[in-house]
Amino acid sequence: MSDYLVIVESPAKAKTIERYLGKKYKVKASMGHVRDLPKSQMGVDIEHNFEPKYITIRGKGPVLKELKTAAKKAKKIYLAADPDREGEAIAWHLAHSLDIDTASDCRVVFNEITKDAIKESFKHPRPINMDLVDAQQARRILDRLVGYNISPLLWKKVKKGLSAGRVQSVAVRLIIDREKEIQDFVPEEYWSIEGEFLKGKETFQGAFYGVGKKKLELKSEDDVKHVLSQMDESAFKVTSVSKKERRRNPAAPFTTSSLQQEAARKLNFRAKKTMMLAQQLYEGIDLGKEGTIGLITYMRTDSTRISEVAQVEAATLIEGNYGKDFLSKDKRSEKKQSNAQDAHEAIRPTSAMREPSSLKEFLSRDQLRLYKLIWERFIASQMAPAVMDTMSVDLQNGEVIFRATGSKVKFPGFMKVYVEGSDDQKEEKDNMLPNLKEGDEVFKKDIEPKQHFTQPPPRYTEARLVKTLEELGIGRPSTFAPTLDTIQKRGYVALDNKRFVPTELGGIVLELILEFFPDILDVEFTAKMEQDLDFVEDGKTNWVKIIDDFYRDFEKHLDKAEKEMEKVEIKDEPAGEDCEQCGSEMVFKMGRYGKFMACSNFPECRNTKPIVKEIGVKCPKCKEGNLIERKSKKRRIFYGCDQFPECDFISWDKPLPRSCPKCEALLVEKKLKKGVQVQCIECDYKEKQQS
Repeated sequence: MSDYLVIVESPAKAKTIERYLGKKYKVKASMGHVRDLPKSQMGVDIEHNFEPKYITIRGKGPVLKELKTAAKKAKKIYLAADPDREGEAIAWHLAHSLDIDTASDCRVVFNEITKDAIKESFKHPRPINMDLVDAQQARRILDRLVGYNISPLLWKKVKKGLSAGRVQSVAVRLIIDREKEIQDFVPEEYWSIEGEFLKGKETFQGAFYGVGKKKLELKSEDDVKHVLSQMDESAFKVTSVSKKERRRNPAAPFTTSSLQQEAARKLNFRAKKTMMLAQQLYEGIDLGKEGTIGLITYMRTDSTRISEVAQVEAATLIEGNYGKDFLSKDKRSEKKQSNAQDAHEAIRPTSAMREPSSLKEFLSRDQLRLYKLIWERFIASQMAPAVMDTMSVDLQNGEVIFRATGSKVKFPGFMKVYVEGSDDQKEEKDNMLPNLKEGDEVFKKDIEPKQHFTQPPPRYTEARLVKTLEELGIGRPSTFAPTLDTIQKRGYVALDNKRFVPTELGGIVLELILEFFPDILDVEFTAKMEQDLDFVEDGKTNWVKIIDDFYRDFEKHLDKAEKEMEKVEIKDEPAGEDCEQCGSEMVFKMGRYGKFMACSNFPECRNTKPIVKEIGVKCPKCKEGNLIERKSKKRRIFYGCDQFPECDFISWDKPLPRSCPKCEALLVEKKLKKGVQVQCIECDYKEKQQS
């Protein structure tokens, strides 16, 4: 018989914690929530202060029975769910189901699953924090009131299986608004003049800056001709040289949002995958002789705060591995965002000394890649700034001025370990100019005018959308990944080349919600609602008042929508071919993985098939078939012969409709980390890499 029972959410977490606590403790898993609102009904008593009606989740009966049996044998029960609102709510539901006094010291929280952190947390048990529980309850009830009232309307007026939620609806609106911006965008012409210059035997690049002392924008070819007409064939004179030293600070350690963004940029991970892998690293990995150990701190956080113990450990590693000069001289205090809860530390390794290379044999490839990203970001955040030598030079020919800039890393600092990725900026490279001084003459090697057109704003990637939602104060660390997953599953948006595009269905649903429930789609309203939930968590506001204020207006909109919302008929787009099984017309349908073809005679005929995307290249193996774009079970694009299974040719690289000039075999586009390279599949022929 164990003296103490500890209940956590997952078996992996239970296994790790039980090892640290010893024989007197039995650790069991609740497998997440044991109680929730019923799926078959609203489950909220609107007439009586929005009282929720909780029931045991279907399938959780055996788990709950096992926990009750273990609870009867234990002298003391500790509830050790995750250290956030959701975890607090899980603990509260467990306390209710197991008859535990919520005011007793039954709740244990920890930010990392390490021996010291676990043992220390059990020295300081506390009562369940009802403010945290109320904040989670308020969010759950709000989402239920919205979802279970609007969704049935959409089923009746549009089609079954649709849903509407507060955060997901705003996310869809952002994607649709961006698509409208792109469609309405009118490109504007502008020009640049780029120059290549010689100083002795050294060449360097410069660009047109202005005429006289004024900067000048070139809007047309006539502007360019006018500038060029003012230049003569003589040399350019160096009229100004500016040398400066610039410091560049490291990025802060990861929050949930910044981790999802950076994993998308650098590892090509979807938000859902990032969070799944982070959960595994947090709950514990078997490290052989060391046993099962949690490798990172809690992964749902909006704080960049780091504990002093972790800072000291990082400083020891940095000094040992890179030298004292690479240590940050200042104690860096990260700025807290106005809407950040700051409940936990940033995401960091539980031990800085556990370098990624030492874990290679214990982690899967993707686990290791994510851990390496987290480790490098944390170590870099504690390092000294990088120091760059920069140089700016003005070159004058008559009244025409060209400007050349260059930079060189003087001291790498944190860049020795890690440099933050970006959606917009190119990686910084050394680009030092020749040793120039005022009065020097340089000679033009080439002057090339270039025509450009302004570009529309880019579509949202997952990383951009998460960043935008965070900046607008919509959603919280735990909601970003599920939100992105839901809007795709509902068919409101699809991913095209890793960027979100709205579907026709998404546009229809958005228009209906915008017409009848404008508050649901109002960014400021949704952000204020998140702030109100934070006030509930801080004990500053009553959760019933928050919901009541919302529901008064919502109910009026709901009554109006019930009476006035018209039925929308979504006509399937003809696919231009007949069903080979029954002869009826085939139509395009939208599924969770994008468009596919289906028979219009459904449900009598259930024939479906993927949309074949030809790429205009003959199969190099059988010489008869055509290569088509296909997708693997993991949704990865590859190229195969349309004569499959007779011909089994496949290529993960995109084939090109031209042959190798050396051996006449197939050429493919191979994606590299920093661009694309055309190469032959048979010989060593390669073309210059494209950025």
